[in-house]
Amino acid sequence: METTDAFIGLTCVDCEETFDAETATHRCPDCGGILDPDYDYDRVDLTPETLDTRPDGSMWRYAELLPFPAETAVSLGEGATPLVECPDLADAMGVGRVLLKDEGANPTGTFKDRGQSAAMTAAREHDANEVALNSAGNAGQAAAAYAARADLDAHVFLPSRAGFTQKAMTEVHGADLTVTDPVDGNSQIGDAGRAYAAAMEEHPEWYSTKTFVTPYRHEGKKTMALELLAQLDWNPPDAVVYPTGGGVGLIGMHKAAREARDLGWTDGLVPMYAAQAAGCAPVVRAYGSGADSHDPLDDDEVDTACNGIAIPDPGASGLILEAIRESDGGAVATTDREILDAAIDIARAEGLEVGATCAAAVSGAFALAESGEFGLDDTVVLLNTGAGNKDVDALRAHLGEREAAEEDGATGESDADADR
Repeated sequence: METTDAFIGLTCVDCEETFDAETATHRCPDCGGILDPDYDYDRVDLTPETLDTRPDGSMWRYAELLPFPAETAVSLGEGATPLVECPDLADAMGVGRVLLKDEGANPTGTFKDRGQSAAMTAAREHDANEVALNSAGNAGQAAAAYAARADLDAHVFLPSRAGFTQKAMTEVHGADLTVTDPVDGNSQIGDAGRAYAAAMEEHPEWYSTKTFVTPYRHEGKKTMALELLAQLDWNPPDAVVYPTGGGVGLIGMHKAAREARDLGWTDGLVPMYAAQAAGCAPVVRAYGSGADSHDPLDDDEVDTACNGIAIPDPGASGLILEAIRESDGGAVATTDREILDAAIDIARAEGLEVGATCAAAVSGAFALAESGEFGLDDTVVLLNTGAGNKDVDALRAHLGEREAAEEDGATGESDADADR
């Protein structure tokens, strides 16, 4: 197994034991906890000055802070996404700067590519032949693409509520797709998880690239923070607002911010704010109550059209809450209408295409600003975790509803009148 010089193994976040990455492939062999890649930071031969001399080719620009060297990576050129100024949003929000980190520019259109690049590299280094995972949609599509790149067979389990694009492209990339049967309507991520677990019992030889089962998904996603900090000349922003379901990217970004601080590249951490949909907000509820972890929602309690963050039982909520609190961030939930309105408003004000789910970061930032969370000179970064065309049907349908409501308001016609 070829690894970078500083990578020393995998440390369990629960029992704190460290294991050899060649033999410990997924969860902790001792207690079943989440394994986290660990490094000897004294051996990290990298500085901001060195990075300045490197091209922005992909996330593997930061390989010294990743487990695998760039030359072994399963890569499609993921990362190196733009950080776009949003002056109209800054004016509307009443802050100094608003910037959008546009992960929709990744090869399959979402930040999931970063995690799958690292996870598929690990799978290939472990001589896997077949990989498997369940997903709300985008991670399944990304896994299919990166498995194809790595010449691996992929088995992807999606709920019926996953988007058509994600289902279609999973099959286009050649993966074996299972869409779980609806139960009293659309099936949920939990149904896909149960189908995946049953299949893994039948096929123990399959190599999982599921979130927080593989140690490498969050590690790939931490490069979002490294890129963001580099794009800001290593001056941390005052807030990063992140659309949060499982929170993998938020956890990864917080880890990278700690690494940058501890290496002396920055003066402090990046305040992380979790933005959720009001119809599925277990992290926001836990944060508001002061809890260390969430109370899971039942699948039938989920009431949001934002599929990508409709995660009723995020498996690492303790790490999300730790990241929020340690970084002096926060958590916010907004309604589906506010989220979808925000996606349309940013498209019209700034020309940026933000996924329907991802727009929770935009509406969440406005809610935080209105509550007085941000100052007049603050720099606020919004994470757009996926391209707008992932959710084009939801966005177009909402636009039609909004225009109809505006027309009714202009003519003085009530909803009751319109139904007659």
